[in-house]
Amino acid sequence: MTRALWTRRAWMGCALGAAASAETKEERGRRVVKEALDALGGEKFLAMRDRVESGRVYSFFREELSGLAVARIYTQYLKRPKEAPAGWIGVRERMSFGKKEEETARLFTGEAAYRISFRGAQPVSDDVLDRYRETYLHDIFYILRQRLDEPGLLMESEGSDVWQNQPVEIVTMTDADNRTVTVYFHRSLKVPLRQVFYRRDRKTRARIEEVAEFAKYRAAGGVQWPYMIRRERDGEKIFESFAETVEINQRLADGLFVLPPNIKMLKKAE
Repeated sequence: MTRALWTRRAWMGCALGAAASAETKEERGRRVVKEALDALGGEKFLAMRDRVESGRVYSFFREELSGLAVARIYTQYLKRPKEAPAGWIGVRERMSFGKKEEETARLFTGEAAYRISFRGAQPVSDDVLDRYRETYLHDIFYILRQRLDEPGLLMESEGSDVWQNQPVEIVTMTDADNRTVTVYFHRSLKVPLRQVFYRRDRKTRARIEEVAEFAKYRAAGGVQWPYMIRRERDGEKIFESFAETVEINQRLADGLFVLPPNIKMLKKAE
């Protein structure tokens, strides 16, 4: 490399560094989020209408394995109305377990949630429903797919750092209702690696930390999706999923996300 070429490249590097430092925290935050959306598939990610994930899920209690199952997770995104009410959730999800999927499942419609078994359908407790809703409203993939155009959504950079030996850009996102989630994006790959948010227990009002980590991204229908997801609550591991296949835009039937008309309704969980 000639001295002139080295000098030119060094000058360009300095210029790029100066341009980055001239960004405001919000400009940098929005840039990082935009780069993440592009890395996940851009327009194809935004055009994702539904998704089917098949694999293994594990649940934990006090760091000890308390459940293991083969599962299929069906997710359907809904079209956002022009005047969506506060806290509107535009997604429906069904997690079915085992070979006879219709016998054991969990269903979340956005407004209600049920545990389905051979006994019937049991509405979950208000606390569990709140947890489902808050988890989705804070989820970075849901935010990127459904909430980016939401009025009052702020994105502020917290700068760069290293997390588990990986260089990251950290962005805090806050909505008009003051929900906040902090997301760690890989600095070169751009994809989300980790997110942290806090919620309040419905009864005790105690502050609860919810952490999710994402890894093993692979392409699925033009979309990059994490095949490994791990969740922690107040520092304890509570859930892990390992997908074997992920399919995008399978034209899932609406019937997957509603209760069968003749199913027995059980008493609401407390």
